[in-house]
Amino acid sequence: MLLNLAAFLVVIGPLIFVHEAGHFMAAKLLGVQVLRFSLGFGRPIFQWRRGETEYWISIVPLGGYVKMAGLEDEGLAGELEGGKASVPVDPARAFDKRPLWARMIIILAGVTMNFIVAVIVYSGLAYAGKLESEFIATTQVDSVRVTELPAAAAPLAVLHRGDRITGVNGHTVRTWSQLVEALVLEESPLRIRVEGRAEPIVLDFGPQSSPSDTAVRFALVRNLNVYLPPVIAMVEPGSPAAQAGLQPGDRLVRIQGDTVGSWGDFARVARANPGKPLALTVVRGGIPIETTVTPERRTEQDPVTKEERSFGMIGVAAVRPPVTSHNLMGALTVGLRETGQRIDQIVTFLQRLVVGRASPRHLGGPITIAQMSGQAARAGLNVLFGFMALMSINLAVLNLLPIPVLDGGQMVFLVAEGIRRKPLTVQLRLRLTQAGLALIVGLMLFVIGNELIRVLF
Repeated sequence: MLLNLAAFLVVIGPLIFVHEAGHFMAAKLLGVQVLRFSLGFGRPIFQWRRGETEYWISIVPLGGYVKMAGLEDEGLAGELEGGKASVPVDPARAFDKRPLWARMIIILAGVTMNFIVAVIVYSGLAYAGKLESEFIATTQVDSVRVTELPAAAAPLAVLHRGDRITGVNGHTVRTWSQLVEALVLEESPLRIRVEGRAEPIVLDFGPQSSPSDTAVRFALVRNLNVYLPPVIAMVEPGSPAAQAGLQPGDRLVRIQGDTVGSWGDFARVARANPGKPLALTVVRGGIPIETTVTPERRTEQDPVTKEERSFGMIGVAAVRPPVTSHNLMGALTVGLRETGQRIDQIVTFLQRLVVGRASPRHLGGPITIAQMSGQAARAGLNVLFGFMALMSINLAVLNLLPIPVLDGGQMVFLVAEGIRRKPLTVQLRLRLTQAGLALIVGLMLFVIGNELIRVLF
């Protein structure tokens, strides 16, 4: 719980800061007086003043704001934004005194900073060879658990070990993460291209808005296994594998008398036998070596039933296909591509939500983000940074929704002003902002309610 909370603050805090810093810097550069810069809403926990600007860290850590001259009495200027600033207002430097193009730049600066952060993070991970979506750089199938495959995915039973999936619905997939995302997110029916097959494998799941669709898709990806060679890349110090004398580079050839043809063959037996000694044969330097290893008993929560289950772990990692190395320009290209793909996925989901083809129950709020932040932190820094980049894109896209109180709503006001050649009245903006706030609060309560139901029941 504490790790989830700490990871949540580590992920969300910098993203809110970057977003608001975008507004702050643009306003300063374009001559608008900034009265307050706040991380969080409500009353301040810490506050100081430098020059003409108050700086606050406020009590509710679910966002932030930049209070500018000319907007200090609009929108959320009540208790949510901590009330009026103590700084004297310079009317000549008010927000609405700037040209329309300047105000648009100020409004869009926050989401622009979030997009830039995502590109930088993804590019850095790509340059370091740590980008999660490229980490398993293969789409070669190891096995399909046919008996547990949903009926709608039964055509995948024709796949054999070594088959390589090359595309889904016309989109090329080069890594296992890209394949999984395509299987979960692409429109039904799915047309899956397999290298060497003339015709695609077609899976028809029916309407994507149905709860069964989501369950079927996740069951599909759980029962489709990636091929990895049965070669040990890493042995955890002090683990059962280390005690059994296993070393990096060892090739697993037999376990409990059964031939090991892939990492999945070995992992299934080890996971299914916690606490049970297993006879293991490896080849090291061309010489067969026999040993016995006893998988350590660990527990995990079933993602569907939420029940605790035991499994065995010996403390080894598989050799993975090498990630493509990138120079600086190549890494930047990958970062831009990754950001664009994430934007497309989020926008596609929102479109489906609006037209009723996706359920609002799939939305995640602060509890879900905290849980996922904790999981990412446990998985390592590269996963945590990748998750942070994804959240940065989410923050940007959601802020662009045309809802008053969000940046997208403010852009609608400015576009309307450009068309009418005069601004909307303050009274109308206030009423629309209050309606937008009510919508956002209602949606947040709905999402948190769903999260509590999932956690408690």
